[in-house]
Amino acid sequence: MDSIKQATLIVTSIIAAVPIFIKAYQALRMKAFSIELLVSIAVIGAFIIGEYVEATVVTFLFLFGDYLEAGTLEKTRSSLKELVEMAPDEATVIRDGEETTIDAEDVLEGDRVIIRSGSKIPVDGKIVSGQASLNEAAVTGESAPAVKKQDDQVFSGTIVDQGYIELIAEKVGDDTTFAKIIELVEEAQESKSKTVKFLDKFANIYTPGVVILSILVYAITQNLHLGITFLVVACPGALVIGAPVSNVAGIGNGAKNGVLVKGGEVMDQFSKVDTLVFDKTGTLTKGKPEVTDIKTFHQHSSEKLLQLVAQAETISEHHLGQTIVKEAKSQKLSLSQDVNNGEVIKGNGIYAEVNGDTVVAGNRKLMEAQRIKIPEDVTAYAINREKAGNTAIFAAIDGEIAGIFSIADQIRADAPRALAQMRKNGIKKIVMLTGDNRHTAELVAKKIGIDEVHAELLPENKVEKVKRLKEQGHVVAMAGDGINDAPAIATADIGLAMGEGGTDISMETADVVLMADKLMQFPHAYSLSKATIRNMKQNTFFAVGTVFILLLGVLMGSIHLASGMFIHETSVLLVILNAMRLIGFHRTSAKRERIIQTAEA
Repeated sequence: MDSIKQATLIVTSIIAAVPIFIKAYQALRMKAFSIELLVSIAVIGAFIIGEYVEATVVTFLFLFGDYLEAGTLEKTRSSLKELVEMAPDEATVIRDGEETTIDAEDVLEGDRVIIRSGSKIPVDGKIVSGQASLNEAAVTGESAPAVKKQDDQVFSGTIVDQGYIELIAEKVGDDTTFAKIIELVEEAQESKSKTVKFLDKFANIYTPGVVILSILVYAITQNLHLGITFLVVACPGALVIGAPVSNVAGIGNGAKNGVLVKGGEVMDQFSKVDTLVFDKTGTLTKGKPEVTDIKTFHQHSSEKLLQLVAQAETISEHHLGQTIVKEAKSQKLSLSQDVNNGEVIKGNGIYAEVNGDTVVAGNRKLMEAQRIKIPEDVTAYAINREKAGNTAIFAAIDGEIAGIFSIADQIRADAPRALAQMRKNGIKKIVMLTGDNRHTAELVAKKIGIDEVHAELLPENKVEKVKRLKEQGHVVAMAGDGINDAPAIATADIGLAMGEGGTDISMETADVVLMADKLMQFPHAYSLSKATIRNMKQNTFFAVGTVFILLLGVLMGSIHLASGMFIHETSVLLVILNAMRLIGFHRTSAKRERIIQTAEA
């Protein structure tokens, strides 16, 4: 009977040990000392001394722990899994005048795509017909529906809750915003923080060190069982896995809430930020300015001036220039004239020849550079408009001031609340850098509580200001629209972009992208980074403490091979479960924020 029991234990141990041995061998071939190697040595030692029960228990606990670890690790990646599952499979397109259902990956640029209620949008594109209520949670993290109509941009992965739209495909396959989000999150979760990199190096030193110590324990005590037990309980499992799983869970939480954090190192650096730098337009304001007034001088008509300046501004991509173009189109003015010798003067305005007239439009610096005199009454009018919160755009025709365009942008409703929350979370200084005039900048700063304002800056001036803050010892995060502010975003310790729908430039330049284009995502991202790094530290201290107590117990004779292995596997699961808390981080406050936004709307 005993021989049958013993044979069963041996066979069971060997079957369970085979996958462990294979992993240990594969690690050795890669010149890595893995946990499986320690367990393999322990199992072989247990066989040598005839402890078949111990060998069976150790292999069973290790494999069972491995199984549970895989399950819990899968849950920490649940956010990414949910994103992947949201990817559309099919698309309905019009080809040769007929509706055809094809695989989403087979849609071509320029295809006319039809989306009905309940369907997922398979591509990025512009609506050409219809209207619908869209759930954009997959892209922005916001569950509140967004109404989209003709000429609005829509993104792959979003869902038509109600309505019918037709759109022209502009980005397909791997080029869509949704595909890029999945790719970025995958890369981020695979990337390593400084803590994880340190632990990887530490494990490669620690593991062979444990083997040497176990041999010393055996040499001193002449107790092989004690040496093997020492070897098993010293496995750095919880230490090695604790930090990476926190990193994965934290980045997953961000992705689920519309915040793309590009990796462990970004999360680590972001948690240390003490100074925030904001661009104004499109970041602290909505970025949807409107022409509030057109003041003309020297008998120029407002309609003719608007037409000429708008025609000149068609060569510019600046948001203020495009605002003037938009105003001209809304008044149904023709913009079909040829623009000759057009030049965009970066950060200042434009110069162009339109229908025989020389048009210069921009700020005071541009007028000075072009030697265009600004009369005192014009200066006084411009200052009054700026004090009222407008941006004053000077327009000159044939070297003479012809008028002033007043353009205003609304402050984001959540800006004061977001900045107050950032201070509460540990930010010590908030700075605004803008190319706009001083009066408007100071008015915005006063309303939302900015510490320091620098106005009328060119992109290179913003870079200089960010560099100076870093030289003063500040850890700086720069938030901008990801286009004009790209140099300053790249210069800061952490670059953050407001990416409504996720522009290509914002995704490429910034370290953190707020997909819903809402400032309240910023304090969530910042507090998440702190919570993630804090979670990593908790796991590291717990793992080190557990190993220390176990080794002490082994040397005192109170911890044995099976119980040591059980405690070891339990510690691994506990650090994973601790990291999983990050998946639900700030879920309650996120719900509260949606209620506040609904009330404001």
